[in-house]
Amino acid sequence: MDGTLLDSEKLWDIPLREYSLKLGTPLAAETRTAMVGSNVPTSMGLLFGGIGVVPTEADIREAMGWINARMRELFATRLEFRPGAPEALRAVRATGLPVALVTSTERELTEVALHTLGRDHFDVTVCGDEVDGRNKPLPDPYLRAAALLGVDPAACLAIEDSPTGTTSAVAAGCVVLVVPCEVPVPDGPRRVPRTSLVGLDADVLRAVMAAG
Repeated sequence: MDGTLLDSEKLWDIPLREYSLKLGTPLAAETRTAMVGSNVPTSMGLLFGGIGVVPTEADIREAMGWINARMRELFATRLEFRPGAPEALRAVRATGLPVALVTSTERELTEVALHTLGRDHFDVTVCGDEVDGRNKPLPDPYLRAAALLGVDPAACLAIEDSPTGTTSAVAAGCVVLVVPCEVPVPDGPRRVPRTSLVGLDADVLRAVMAAG
């Protein structure tokens, strides 16, 4: 979702940088890069670690609550699609194939984003707080999505923008169409690169599966 369908990684920048300043230190570029594609608890660990602080559980909860509240405001008012995403969603839906949204973002924020995305584009959604802590880059989110759809993960095509998400999908056995957003994604097996979602249709999907 974030960085693949929605240009929302830039929105995450806002509360992450704001909260880092609340802690007294600007957010380092390399720390922010490491957060791309991760879930909020992982990002909080990176945030505190980046400023040399070992947080308590209470510190993590407070940070997550503050950042999630800020993100709800931003998701409700400032979400924008990535280039070609609305058309790609419609084209994929038109194929009649089962479709899942697999995101590290927690359910509460995903529900806000679905008002922009259109929940009718997806048969199931799997969120970051629904995999018992085994989030991307582990394969569990994609394995759960495939199980909910009733399909073999090896027959699935995932579309990802980050190294974290791509690693998760490959580990689950999916072919991955990689459309980088904020950070480069290394080449590797079962990965097919593309510069954008513009022009994504049934023919492209077939070609990607064949190439992967």
